[in-house]
Amino acid sequence: MADLARTLGVAELTIRRDIGQLADRGLLTRVHGGATLRSRLDTTVPLETTAAPTRFRVGMVTPSLTYYWPHIIVGARAAATELGVQLVLRGASYSVADQRRQIGSLVDSGTLHGLLVAPETLGADGRALLHWLESLPIPVVLVERRAPSALALTRLEWVTTDHVFGGSLAADHLASVGHRRVGIVTSAGSPTSLPLRRGWDRAVTELGLECLVDLDIPLEVMEGPSRDAEIARLLERCRATGTTAVLVHSDPEAVRIQQYARDTGWSVPADLAILAYDDEVAENAEPPITALRPSKQHVGRLAVETIVGRLTEGARRPIQRTLVLPTLHLRESTVRIT
Repeated sequence: MADLARTLGVAELTIRRDIGQLADRGLLTRVHGGATLRSRLDTTVPLETTAAPTRFRVGMVTPSLTYYWPHIIVGARAAATELGVQLVLRGASYSVADQRRQIGSLVDSGTLHGLLVAPETLGADGRALLHWLESLPIPVVLVERRAPSALALTRLEWVTTDHVFGGSLAADHLASVGHRRVGIVTSAGSPTSLPLRRGWDRAVTELGLECLVDLDIPLEVMEGPSRDAEIARLLERCRATGTTAVLVHSDPEAVRIQQYARDTGWSVPADLAILAYDDEVAENAEPPITALRPSKQHVGRLAVETIVGRLTEGARRPIQRTLVLPTLHLRESTVRIT
């Protein structure tokens, strides 16, 4: 219970109450300090059957099965169980060819009613992939992706985090705590970086801020032997320009930048405030890093609900394209919490 309370950011009393309710419904077994999956030896409450009869078989293809995506998948699986959906999961990569191969294999099986996918959307290959998805004989819902409006696609639906708003929210927060010279560091090639920057740039201009540090660093650099030299250059640029706060996408990069800064004499947030985007591990840094958190499980849940709505109602249902706002979680890296 203590671990859950820390992970979910709620009171331990809330966890204890929820565990009690689930145990009373026969869904788990209470143990000292927490709970386990329902034991066959637990006869205190009849086992409750919550899964609906299977109505649809839906494929789900994600570009990764690690970092970010497990939360999406958990939300999708929970909704699938409740709505009578058999979810068939495949992990691809960020390669367009691999994504098309994995999707094609599921579609060619002839057993799917619908498809949830997170495809590449940029460049000529991305556009071709989106046009192919639009032409498939089964409904397709994009997850954490959206098609460029210039393609004028009329059948594809999607559920995605509003990263543009996330960029605006980040700039607004830094301005609200007194920063005027700010910077942004994103992961080159990430589908999140472009919309995040769009919102950031617009808000920086409207708020009258100066963005004097602007870096788009390949992930392999931040995970390779040249990482420290890259971070050193970033910090020197911040010092030279008087930049006092940076937005960093994503969490691991924010943690690495912060720990290097502190190891080399910087005070966080006094010398440099750091704001992360994703909130996977930011809370566990020292000091804890303020972060914008996409509602990942909710996105997965909404994606399943959207495909079920389409399969149930058919063509009479209007095309639905949903944006989910990220939330800001304040911690000591930008604001001293008292």
